[in-house]
Amino acid sequence: MDSALKDPHNGSAEAGSPANGTTRPPSTPEGIALAYGSLLLMALLPIFFGALRSVRCTRGKNASDMPETITSRDAARFPIIASCTLLGLYLFFKVYFPNKSYAGSVLKSWKTQKSKGKTAVIQNPTARGSHSFPWEIFSQEYINLLLSMYFFVLGILALSHTISPFMNKVFPANFPSRQYQLLFTQGSGENKEEIINYEFDTKDLVCLGLSSIVGVWYLLRKHWIANNLFGLAFSLNGVELLHLNNVSTGCILLGGLFIYDVFWVFGTNVMVTVARSFEAPIKLVFPQDLLEKGLEADNFAMLGLGDIVIPGIFIALLLRFDISLKKNTHTYFYTSFAAYIFGLGLTIFIMHIFKHAQPALLYLVPACIGFPVLVALAKGEVTEMFSYEESNPKDPVVVTESKEGTEASASKGLEKKEK
Repeated sequence: MDSALKDPHNGSAEAGSPANGTTRPPSTPEGIALAYGSLLLMALLPIFFGALRSVRCTRGKNASDMPETITSRDAARFPIIASCTLLGLYLFFKVYFPNKSYAGSVLKSWKTQKSKGKTAVIQNPTARGSHSFPWEIFSQEYINLLLSMYFFVLGILALSHTISPFMNKVFPANFPSRQYQLLFTQGSGENKEEIINYEFDTKDLVCLGLSSIVGVWYLLRKHWIANNLFGLAFSLNGVELLHLNNVSTGCILLGGLFIYDVFWVFGTNVMVTVARSFEAPIKLVFPQDLLEKGLEADNFAMLGLGDIVIPGIFIALLLRFDISLKKNTHTYFYTSFAAYIFGLGLTIFIMHIFKHAQPALLYLVPACIGFPVLVALAKGEVTEMFSYEESNPKDPVVVTESKEGTEASASKGLEKKEK
């Protein structure tokens, strides 16, 4: 998970730098301001709309629309899992692909030996021993191609789910609509268990077709606009469908990732290296030279999706807490949303002053947790905030209890009618 705000024009991340090593002209103040302002706006959109949609998503009929609830145990393990994944990606790109010139010479030597009928043995200067398998299969280009195909499929599904509510309002009332159901089950009889139960209609298929056009554009061109469309879709879906079960779990998750982000950005070059090598829509980008080069600009500032989704699911939790209070106010939601704007703005300011990549969660976590807690202290609602609990709608126990409650209320209604 890329979770640092980076400023490529100053050398802290070199995405889009010229291949011949020439120094790119410095970005104009207007271009820098436009890039930072656009990143801030793009970060706010999925948080705001994702939080609103998180309130309604539990009412959906599709199993794929039901939220995944993060428990305190999940939150405690997540930074460890994320660190292992990040380090694994770093070692993979750094050890197996130390530089492109060496990789090119290795492949050329291997092909030459193979054409002469000799056994091709490739020596890796970064490791002990030798390898007798062709690295061509494991080249960085092939790995990034596989990742592109993977995110191509995920991006289409995420973007289709994102635009579906809007498109349903656009379609005319007489638009022909047929219902479909995709159902996969496991077992038989009483042991039958649903794996996938997805209901969709003709309008959803149209959304899927439109999203596929963006997917093909991204796959062929890797254009920054297509990247951002997928990135925004991933972020909005994450905020909508990932639910924290309580505020304490949110504090555990944000606190753990606070340490994770600071360590991997300030303590090592791992985060920046992976962000440079990993060709996938896991970050939002905006060119700082857009005013000079237009849509073909290539000097990007970037923001990792982790800096949007992680605070976003906490902000969405506070919105649902606001609704549970039944006071017709969204005090904690607006407070945390304003805190996010303050924290990300401070990140951009610090990065611009010190000309170095910044771990955005270093500033976002204290703001997003501290501001709502201070408001709760002022209103005397700290106990209510930390006692608020959300159950997992996918939990069989919860489903059983809700069914029993429904049956009990129905039986009471029948008894009243009989009387």
